[in-house]
Amino acid sequence: MTKKLKIAVVAAEVAPFSKTGGLADVTGSLPKTFHEMGNEVVVITPFYGKLIDPKKYSLTLLEKNFSISAGKNQKVKISLWRGEIEKNLPIYFIEYKKYFSKKQSLYGSTRENSRFALFNYAALEVLKKINFEPDIIQCHDWHAGLIPYLLKKDPTYTEDKFFNKTATVFTIHNLAFQMGGNWWSLAPEKRDSGTAPLPKIHTQAMEKINFAKRAIIFSDALNTVSEKYAEELLTPEFGQGLEKNLQHRQKDFFGIINGIDYSVFNPTIDKNISVNYDWNSLRRKKKNKVFLQKNLKLEENTNIPLIGLASRLAEQKGYNLVIEGLDTLLKLPLQIVIIASGGKEAKEYSDTFKKIAKKYSKKFAFITPYTEEEASKVYAGSDMLLMPSRFEPCGLSPLISLRYGSIPIVHETGGLAETITDFDPKTGKGNGFVFENYTREEFLVSLVRALENFKYEKIWEHLVWQAMKQSFSWEIPGKKYLALFKKALKNRRNA
Repeated sequence: MTKKLKIAVVAAEVAPFSKTGGLADVTGSLPKTFHEMGNEVVVITPFYGKLIDPKKYSLTLLEKNFSISAGKNQKVKISLWRGEIEKNLPIYFIEYKKYFSKKQSLYGSTRENSRFALFNYAALEVLKKINFEPDIIQCHDWHAGLIPYLLKKDPTYTEDKFFNKTATVFTIHNLAFQMGGNWWSLAPEKRDSGTAPLPKIHTQAMEKINFAKRAIIFSDALNTVSEKYAEELLTPEFGQGLEKNLQHRQKDFFGIINGIDYSVFNPTIDKNISVNYDWNSLRRKKKNKVFLQKNLKLEENTNIPLIGLASRLAEQKGYNLVIEGLDTLLKLPLQIVIIASGGKEAKEYSDTFKKIAKKYSKKFAFITPYTEEEASKVYAGSDMLLMPSRFEPCGLSPLISLRYGSIPIVHETGGLAETITDFDPKTGKGNGFVFENYTREEFLVSLVRALENFKYEKIWEHLVWQAMKQSFSWEIPGKKYLALFKKALKNRRNA
């Protein structure tokens, strides 16, 4: 009989409670898979006081203002909330008002490292508080990256029998993000070695600590969110300065593609769309298209191809290619709807798209900020989905769009290369349109190919029908994660 594991999932954002992107979708759905496979699971995340409504999610305040250790003989007082992701799957929220309850946004502080350093210490203390002795702590992205270091190097935890048998797994969602600031903005001589003792959490010195680097060095096993991205991260082109550290850990480093939670992303049951539909009722999808066109004051015509784009407003997502191609695209008989929001770099893109939307109001619409409700409407109402990312660890938007019958047009990189295959109208094989090189010309050629295929109703209907039937559920990735956890435990025992 397979031993069931005790798994603690630690993440900065967890859908539906807090979300800026795909990280939250994964951390909101992957623990359900572990739980449904019979494992005992808890999730730990910050309590963002201005964003999370305790009444809406039926949260309970377990304990207020209790003292925890936060390294270097420091004590801080936190509060602890409890909710459920599903029955018997608890999620614990760490409340520290100074760091997590002052803003309407999850990120963007000048003391980002201090915030999440406290979160890492607090997560370990909370596990002791609730008496959950984990076999595995899965640390998602840099925000949870100090935990592997603390368990291996901090005497508070190395000498604590509570974590004696606990192994850590570091899951990289996007290696461009390694710490609160941009890792490349620090002069090489000031960058974190990854092994020196940690400074006090509230000091400026903490802002120079590279959480991701420490996680790569000290975790018992690690993975990223597609096999292709795992290969790419071992190269200087994609490795973001940590490729040598990853090469050193190559035997413990794996790629596991993300899944989709079809109890959330499913046009058959989605309450946010105008008309529910499935692959056997594609005419009902067209009603969602007309609804979207009407809502956005675009020309109401099901024969005009409607292209959606739903992702964070960031250079990585290929927005420069989109802007370079718009002069050509907007001369063609099509419509484009972009739904997006983002951080500091978003304003320039946002201003550009607002100007274009005014000039081409019957052909182009820009929706911001991004919300799940509006994104569902774009997935259901669009014929195609653009994701021309320069690099893409996994790419959840195309996986969602497939289920909604919106055909992806993608750059062949990272997880996109693994999940989207180029459509051949002669054989009927493929589920999207793929361009190999990140250039304006190849991007436009792939898009025009999609538009040409759209003209042939039977070919397009077949493409949509087979795309919607594809499954990218969490079942297989879930099994791969459990195998990875067992490897991490073996590495921990052998260390």
